[in-house]
Amino acid sequence: MILKSYAKINLSLIVNSKRKDNLHEIQSLFCLIDLADKIMINKIEGKKDKIIFNGPFSHLINKKNNSIINLLNLLRKLRLVSNFYSIVVTKNIPVFGGLGGGTSNAAFLMKFLLQRKKIKGNTIKKAENVVGSDLRFFFYKQGFLKNLGNIISLKKKHRLFFILIQPKIKCSTKDIYSRVKKYSSKKPWNEKKIISKKNFIKCLISNNNDLQSIVEKKYPIIKKLLTDLKKEKGCYFSRITGSGSVSYGLFDDKIAAKKGLIKLKKKYPKFWFSFAKTV
Repeated sequence: MILKSYAKINLSLIVNSKRKDNLHEIQSLFCLIDLADKIMINKIEGKKDKIIFNGPFSHLINKKNNSIINLLNLLRKLRLVSNFYSIVVTKNIPVFGGLGGGTSNAAFLMKFLLQRKKIKGNTIKKAENVVGSDLRFFFYKQGFLKNLGNIISLKKKHRLFFILIQPKIKCSTKDIYSRVKKYSSKKPWNEKKIISKKNFIKCLISNNNDLQSIVEKKYPIIKKLLTDLKKEKGCYFSRITGSGSVSYGLFDDKIAAKKGLIKLKKKYPKFWFSFAKTV
């Protein structure tokens, strides 16, 4: 069996407060994109999983402690899984980029292994504790994170196009969040105001990513990339996703995005690039 494990983009990210468990309460509009890791999985005999990572970002994976190992250990502890597996993960999603690749791997594997069972909210919460607090993002194609425990699925899904860029920088989520000194007020949710794509884009433009100024200060090249992205014809706005080093530009259409991609690749030949669209 071959699974696609999609990346996610935070279209907005508001940091509201720091919780007693040291996690930060955030709100975020987000979407899944067609940039994906590939997971090949088969049942095997024996009492030990065989997990292999390959692909352009596999060298950055901790082979002894990662989201897939942690998820499988949890599911066996909860007696939701009893078999053992051969798993080969092709890492196409940049690591330390804010696209949630590791958490996505666990989420899509979890959905596959438990497809004949109803995945309870309590199970997702336990999985978040060992995999990552953004696990539940990957159960929605487009949504609004009202708080860490509540996601509202968007009724109207919009087709969006992106240019993604990552310089050779590993952004630590823990480090970036530790630098947050100011918090934003919670924003009310009203999907009626963003049913049309025009209004949806207006909403995104009026928002931002509260972590971006912190990342730009630490890594000035990211500020430069975001400026260059925004200058491209057809780009509505440029932003970082999550706390990571991947910068993206949201474009009017596929043609404009691909033209911008060609131009920026020539300017930054040593950086990672990708065109992406919503799934």
